[in-house]
Amino acid sequence: MPCPIQKTLSLPRAAQILLAANLSAILFVLTMQYGFGLHPCVLCLWQRVPYISTAVLALVIWLWHPYRLQGVLLLSLCAALYLIGMGLAIFHSGVELHWWLGTSGCAIEPLSGTSTDDLRQSLLRTVAPRCDQIAWTLFGLSMANWNIAFSLALAFFAAAAAAKTHNSLS
Repeated sequence: MPCPIQKTLSLPRAAQILLAANLSAILFVLTMQYGFGLHPCVLCLWQRVPYISTAVLALVIWLWHPYRLQGVLLLSLCAALYLIGMGLAIFHSGVELHWWLGTSGCAIEPLSGTSTDDLRQSLLRTVAPRCDQIAWTLFGLSMANWNIAFSLALAFFAAAAAAKTHNSLS
């Protein structure tokens, strides 16, 4: 009888778990944005990129079935992307705590209009969320703080699945 952890780390199950985790994270932030009106800053938007990228990779792994070396490489790429996301979350957490300065601009809405007056009005209506202000917390931790832990856990999971897949090749 195989160990449940070993089965979880095996492909295609690991790809399905990664896809579900990514889609859950993306759904959560979109619900916070559109359901509760918490507009993301630039750093929040950057932190979404690794989740979207790894969701696509997990879908490719699940549907394409690259269970050999290609699977190991794709899972390793997922782990690296999660670590990049964790780095972005650490940077954002430092900005929130005023340990260092963030990016120069936090405007998220694109300017629109056909004339200079339309552009001027669009600029006057734009309320740019600040990267250094925490919009929401759970148990005293901001979304960026939670993202550090979630990204690290997913990075370990993807790396363990890559190692398991690599070991099963020999």
